[in-house]
Amino acid sequence: QVQLVESGGGLVQAGGSLRLSCAASGRTFSSYPMGWFRQAPGKEREFVAGINWSGGSTYYADYVKGRFTISRDNAKNTVYLQMNSLKPEDTAVYYCAANTGGAYDYWGQGTQVTVSS
Repeated sequence: QVQLVESGGGLVQAGGSLRLSCAASGRTFSSYPMGWFRQAPGKEREFVAGINWSGGSTYYADYVKGRFTISRDNAKNTVYLQMNSLKPEDTAVYYCAANTGGAYDYWGQGTQVTVSS
């Protein structure tokens, strides 16, 4: 079992920055990949970024590449999403997820990010 709790969301103006955090508990954090997803109103949930167990490999959706950075601190059981140059279309509920069995099988409750124009 893995428990995930996101934080760091909020309201920011276009061009601004936010850093999301996701604290994990339960199964050994350093043993599995993590990811960030988002869901905007009326849209399906979409992948944002992923990171392998060590932090040595990262992956990004094209629409955030160059603006967002995913990282993890295995000593703190936490994964981060640094979001820069935010756009109104980045407005969504952001979720972190753990991939413990070949797919993202544990999810946090989400944190709202709102970018005003």
